[in-house]
Amino acid sequence: MQPNDYQKLALVTEMTPDFVRLFDSKTGEPMSAEHNMMIARLIHAVLGLASEVGEIADALKKHLIYGRALDLVNIIEETGDVLWYEALALSAVKGQLSDAMEKNIAKLQKRFGDTFSEHAALNRDLPAERKILEGDNS
Repeated sequence: MQPNDYQKLALVTEMTPDFVRLFDSKTGEPMSAEHNMMIARLIHAVLGLASEVGEIADALKKHLIYGRALDLVNIIEETGDVLWYEALALSAVKGQLSDAMEKNIAKLQKRFGDTFSEHAALNRDLPAERKILEGDNS
Protein backbone atom coordinates (compact mmCIF):
# COMPACT_ATOMS: atom_id res chain seq x y z
CA MET A 1 0.00 0.00 0.00
CA GLN A 2 1.25 3.46 -0.86
CA PRO A 3 1.44 6.06 1.94
CA ASN A 4 -1.08 8.48 0.43
CA ASP A 5 -3.50 5.64 -0.29
CA TYR A 6 -3.24 4.63 3.36
CA GLN A 7 -3.88 8.20 4.47
CA LYS A 8 -7.00 8.47 2.32
CA LEU A 9 -8.38 5.09 3.44
CA ALA A 10 -7.55 5.64 7.11
CA LEU A 11 -9.38 8.93 7.30
CA VAL A 12 -12.62 7.39 6.10
CA THR A 13 -12.98 6.41 9.77
CA GLU A 14 -12.26 9.89 11.17
CA MET A 15 -14.79 11.57 13.43
CA THR A 16 -13.41 14.80 14.82
CA PRO A 17 -16.03 16.92 16.59
CA ASP A 18 -16.34 20.60 15.76
CA PHE A 19 -15.42 21.87 19.24
CA VAL A 20 -12.83 24.61 18.73
CA ARG A 21 -13.85 28.29 18.84
CA LEU A 22 -10.74 30.46 18.55
CA PHE A 23 -10.50 34.21 18.16
CA ASP A 24 -7.82 36.30 16.48
CA SER A 25 -5.64 37.70 19.27
CA LYS A 26 -5.16 41.02 17.44
CA THR A 27 -8.66 41.76 16.19
CA GLY A 28 -10.84 39.76 18.56
CA GLU A 29 -12.71 38.41 15.53
CA PRO A 30 -13.60 34.71 15.36
CA MET A 31 -11.17 32.57 13.40
CA SER A 32 -12.57 30.86 10.32
CA ALA A 33 -14.47 27.60 10.62
CA GLU A 34 -11.75 25.99 8.47
CA HIS A 35 -9.01 27.17 10.87
CA ASN A 36 -10.95 25.99 13.92
CA MET A 37 -11.51 22.55 12.38
CA MET A 38 -7.81 22.31 11.52
CA ILE A 39 -7.00 22.97 15.18
CA ALA A 40 -9.65 20.46 16.34
CA ARG A 41 -8.14 17.81 14.06
CA LEU A 42 -4.63 18.59 15.34
CA ILE A 43 -5.82 18.31 18.95
CA HIS A 44 -7.50 15.00 18.10
CA ALA A 45 -4.29 13.77 16.44
CA VAL A 46 -1.91 14.87 19.21
CA LEU A 47 -4.05 13.40 21.99
CA GLY A 48 -4.41 10.19 19.99
CA LEU A 49 -0.67 9.98 19.36
CA ALA A 50 0.03 10.45 23.07
CA SER A 51 -2.41 7.73 24.06
CA GLU A 52 -1.20 5.22 21.45
CA VAL A 53 2.47 5.78 22.29
CA GLY A 54 1.44 5.30 25.93
CA GLU A 55 -0.03 1.91 25.02
CA ILE A 56 3.24 0.88 23.36
CA ALA A 57 5.16 2.09 26.42
CA ASP A 58 2.81 0.13 28.68
CA ALA A 59 3.44 -3.09 26.72
CA LEU A 60 7.19 -2.52 27.02
CA LYS A 61 6.88 -1.71 30.73
CA LYS A 62 4.92 -4.89 31.39
CA HIS A 63 7.63 -6.87 29.61
CA LEU A 64 10.61 -5.20 31.29
CA ILE A 65 9.23 -4.69 34.79
CA TYR A 66 6.65 -7.45 35.26
CA GLY A 67 8.22 -10.14 33.10
CA ARG A 68 5.27 -10.56 30.76
CA ALA A 69 5.88 -11.76 27.24
CA LEU A 70 6.33 -8.90 24.81
CA ASP A 71 3.12 -8.82 22.77
CA LEU A 72 4.47 -8.13 19.29
CA VAL A 73 1.02 -8.34 17.69
CA ASN A 74 -0.17 -5.59 20.05
CA ILE A 75 2.88 -3.44 19.35
CA ILE A 76 2.27 -3.69 15.60
CA GLU A 77 -1.40 -2.81 16.15
CA GLU A 78 -0.58 0.22 18.32
CA THR A 79 2.07 1.36 15.84
CA GLY A 80 -0.61 1.21 13.15
CA ASP A 81 -2.81 3.37 15.37
CA VAL A 82 0.07 5.86 15.67
CA LEU A 83 0.22 5.93 11.88
CA TRP A 84 -3.54 6.65 11.74
CA TYR A 85 -3.12 9.68 14.00
CA GLU A 86 -0.10 10.84 11.97
CA ALA A 87 -2.30 10.68 8.85
CA LEU A 88 -4.92 12.78 10.65
CA ALA A 89 -2.37 15.40 11.74
CA LEU A 90 -0.97 15.66 8.24
CA SER A 91 -4.42 15.92 6.69
CA ALA A 92 -5.31 18.67 9.16
CA VAL A 93 -2.49 20.80 7.78
CA LYS A 94 -3.10 19.73 4.17
CA GLY A 95 -0.01 17.53 4.17
CA GLN A 96 0.57 14.10 2.74
CA LEU A 97 2.20 11.14 4.41
CA SER A 98 4.55 10.62 1.46
CA ASP A 99 5.75 14.24 1.63
CA ALA A 100 6.44 13.96 5.37
CA MET A 101 8.37 10.74 4.78
CA GLU A 102 10.46 12.20 1.94
CA LYS A 103 11.23 15.43 3.80
CA ASN A 104 12.20 13.53 6.93
CA ILE A 105 14.70 11.40 5.01
CA ALA A 106 16.10 14.45 3.19
CA LYS A 107 16.53 16.24 6.54
CA LEU A 108 18.28 13.23 8.07
CA GLN A 109 20.57 12.89 5.06
CA LYS A 110 21.49 16.57 5.39
CA ARG A 111 22.18 16.07 9.09
CA PHE A 112 24.05 12.75 9.01
CA GLY A 113 25.06 11.99 5.43
CA ASP A 114 25.30 8.22 5.05
CA THR A 115 25.59 7.24 8.70
CA PHE A 116 24.72 8.40 12.20
CA SER A 117 27.31 10.29 14.18
CA GLU A 118 27.01 11.72 17.65
CA HIS A 119 28.85 14.85 16.49
CA ALA A 120 26.28 15.49 13.74
CA ALA A 121 23.42 14.84 16.16
CA LEU A 122 24.79 17.43 18.58
CA ASN A 123 25.85 20.01 15.97
CA ARG A 124 22.83 20.36 13.73
CA ASP A 125 22.58 23.00 11.01
CA LEU A 126 18.99 23.99 11.76
CA PRO A 127 18.73 26.70 9.05
CA ALA A 128 19.88 24.20 6.38
CA GLU A 129 17.45 21.57 7.69
CA ARG A 130 14.61 24.11 7.65
CA LYS A 131 15.37 24.97 4.01
CA ILE A 132 14.97 21.30 3.13
CA LEU A 133 11.68 21.07 5.03
CA GLU A 134 10.44 24.14 3.15
CA GLY A 135 11.27 22.47 -0.16
CA ASP A 136 14.62 24.12 -0.94
CA ASN A 137 17.05 21.23 -1.48
CA SER A 138 19.96 23.39 -2.66
